[in-house]
Amino acid sequence: MAIRVTVADDQAVVRAGIAAILDAEPDLSVVGQAADGDTAVELALAVRPDVALMDIRMPGIGGLAATARITEQNPETRVLVLTTFDLDEYLFAALRAGAAGFLLKDAEPERVIDAVRVIHGGAALLDPAVTRRLIDRCADAPGPLDTARLDRLTPRETEVLRQVARGLSNSEIAEVLGVSPPTVKDHVSVLLNKLGVRDRVQATIAAYETGLIRPGARPQ
Repeated sequence: MAIRVTVADDQAVVRAGIAAILDAEPDLSVVGQAADGDTAVELALAVRPDVALMDIRMPGIGGLAATARITEQNPETRVLVLTTFDLDEYLFAALRAGAAGFLLKDAEPERVIDAVRVIHGGAALLDPAVTRRLIDRCADAPGPLDTARLDRLTPRETEVLRQVARGLSNSEIAEVLGVSPPTVKDHVSVLLNKLGVRDRVQATIAAYETGLIRPGARPQ
C-alpha cells in the first residue's frame, strides 16, 4: 500500500511542485494539499495521512502550531517540516511540537522522497545542516570514551552510527559503506535497541555523549 502524504505550503507553485515530485513515486500518494495552518490540521485529521509535509510560515495558526495539533490529535501521522528558514528557533520548536523530520527546502528532491519513507518507517530525520546545532544545544561535552556503551555495538554498527551522526539517510549510508539500504536499515534498528534510544536524533546525541563523536570535530 502506498504511503499517504499531505502537503502544506502557502506558495502554490512550491506546494504543487512538492506534491508532483512525491506523487510520481510508485510507493507514495499525495492525498491532499493545504495553503495555511488551519487547513493543514483539518486536512490531516480528515484524511489521516501517514506523513504530513509542513511549511512553517503560513497564514492562520502557522506550521508549528499545526504540527503540534496534528501530532497531539492523530499521533499516527508523522510530520516532516520542510522550510526555507534555517533558524535554530524553528528547529527546536518543530521538535518540541512533535515533528519527526526537519529538512530545508534546498534539499535535493531525492532526499525529500527518502525522508518521507524514513519517517514513515518510524525513524526521525534531520537535515545535515542543522544536526550539529542540535547536538551543540542538547549534548554536553563528553568525558572519556564510554567504551562500555560502545562495546555493545559491532564495528559495522559503530560505523553506521558515525554516519547517522552526520545526518545521512539510509540510502546515503549504504552508498558510503558499500552495502544495501535494507542492510543499513537493519543495522540502525539493532543499534537503536542496543543503545536504548528511540530514533536517529537520540542516536546522534548518543554518539556525542559516548565520545564516539566529539563536539567541534566533524563526523567522519
